[in-house]
Amino acid sequence: MKILNSFFFFLFILIATVASAQTKSASFKVAGECGMCKKKIEKAAKSAGASYAVWNTDTKMLTVKYAGTANKTKIEEAIAGAGYDTPDVKATEDAYNKLDECCQYERATTTAKSCCDSEACTKSACMKDGKCAKDAACCKEAGCDQKECCKKA
Repeated sequence: MKILNSFFFFLFILIATVASAQTKSASFKVAGECGMCKKKIEKAAKSAGASYAVWNTDTKMLTVKYAGTANKTKIEEAIAGAGYDTPDVKATEDAYNKLDECCQYERATTTAKSCCDSEACTKSACMKDGKCAKDAACCKEAGCDQKECCKKA
């Protein structure tokens, strides 16, 4: 009986290890304004297959975990479908206009990407509304603080 219990214990550990090894995670900016936006963004991410989704209202960064057939693109498309711009997928005007007035954020005129294309800068919380945050070390290190669009920040 001890051998059988040990076998099932190790089998369980093996399955849990394999399952967790296939989980991927990503963090990216999502435009939004308030706690109501947070609920909608997180719900949209989970509807696209994210097992974990947390959006920070201050930094505008969404952290997701997903596995299986879910991927970052599908998650961004679902969020854009809910009316929120992401770095790679912009919400349609119709989806944006369906947001409550308090949730309608200032949209970039071109793309949802920041003015700084440095990966070090865009993947961190040093960007605010597409511009370098004041005195952000990562923007200085990447040279983004020298770009015209960030000098106005």
